[in-house]
Amino acid sequence: MTDALVLCRFLHFTVVLMLFGAWVFRPLLLGRETAWLDPSLARVTRWLTAVALISGIGWLLLITASMAGSADAAFDPATLGLVLRNTFFGQVWRWHLLLNLLLMALLLTPWRSSTLWRISLSSLLLATLAPVGHGAMLDGLQGQLLILNQIIHLACVGAWLGGLMLLVMILRQPADHPLSAILQRFSGIGYALVAGLVMTGLINVRVLTGVFWPTPLLSGFALILLIKVVLVIGMLGLALFNWLRIKDCQQHLGQLRTSVMLEWLLGIGAVAAVSLLGTMPPMITA
Repeated sequence: MTDALVLCRFLHFTVVLMLFGAWVFRPLLLGRETAWLDPSLARVTRWLTAVALISGIGWLLLITASMAGSADAAFDPATLGLVLRNTFFGQVWRWHLLLNLLLMALLLTPWRSSTLWRISLSSLLLATLAPVGHGAMLDGLQGQLLILNQIIHLACVGAWLGGLMLLVMILRQPADHPLSAILQRFSGIGYALVAGLVMTGLINVRVLTGVFWPTPLLSGFALILLIKVVLVIGMLGLALFNWLRIKDCQQHLGQLRTSVMLEWLLGIGAVAAVSLLGTMPPMITA
């Protein structure tokens, strides 16, 4: 059951992060000239929203089964009702699933072209991920600040990961648009994202573990955290490589596609590590 929960968390985090990031970066990277990308982006985001809803429901069922100690309890309406009404996770998750449904409904209506509605709903969907997992470990003001920090962290991760997905889609299109200008915009925003990602990540680790790095280094929570950091460092290295090739990117389009795709896959790997971290105790020290 734990493996299934990790898989559900991974799928759900990944698609919600990419939905948020793609819609935030779309106007930032392309401005008003998005007609050539919008049809393919619309198809991708509809699928991502469907996967988010399915994996979100699966997450709820697995949590219910875990709390009740029985797989059958996941499909018992009374037990599900108790989880949704009487647990912190359930109270957050019912709003989260409602936002997911509203987002899916939006994408099937004429209002689907509204950038404001898409970004607003995907932002709320992302924000309601923050209180689940380790974000709910602390009470009072300290707990609220931790959740706020987690929202900022998720926003930075989502913008980076979704922005990379958008870049992959752009690079797969015929090269008749100014790639160097698009890459420069992405890199400029990327500096702020990396700074926010690093700062909020350090705060999370410090608050949850009581130290700047948990020990023992090569086991449990600390090992998975180390793997996540290595993957992020790999992403930063590829981002630097791409930045150095901006001026002649049109002449090395194949290398650029490969590099951006690899950076995106490393980001997805980092989300997988986070999904596993969320099911592990952070080893809080005195």
